[in-house]
Amino acid sequence: MLPCAAKWVSVFLLSTVKFLGGPLAGSSLGLGFWQTLGLTVAGMMTSVFVFSGIGRAWVRHRQQQRRLRRAPVFSKRSRNIIKVFKKFGMGGIAFLTPILLSPIGGTVIATLLGVPRQRILLHMFWSAVLWGGVLTLASSRISHLLHH
Repeated sequence: MLPCAAKWVSVFLLSTVKFLGGPLAGSSLGLGFWQTLGLTVAGMMTSVFVFSGIGRAWVRHRQQQRRLRRAPVFSKRSRNIIKVFKKFGMGGIAFLTPILLSPIGGTVIATLLGVPRQRILLHMFWSAVLWGGVLTLASSRISHLLHH
């Protein structure tokens, strides 16, 4: 069996990359609801914090590359992302990030669209708490059913 610190680190690191993995790992490793929820939210928010900071520099770098190549500003993919953003806003991106996107993917999209860092952090936080609670509860219920 893994020591407690190794369990915590596993859930935290998994949540920085793929949000859904945090609650599943926490339940399978026998962590409690609040531990799993806290580590999952902390993992996602660490990723959001880092990539919202790095994202600004990356956007400037990409813009310079595009100017040098004289590439078009909009591609089919970027047009689709903008359509989703216009329809649902930052709240929609944050709501979808834990389920459909990764914490990194949702943060990069929001950064590319010019959403201020404070708004990204705020929206991603409520989304992480909401989906973390739902997914942790669901995975703990499923885990209890499988063990009985």
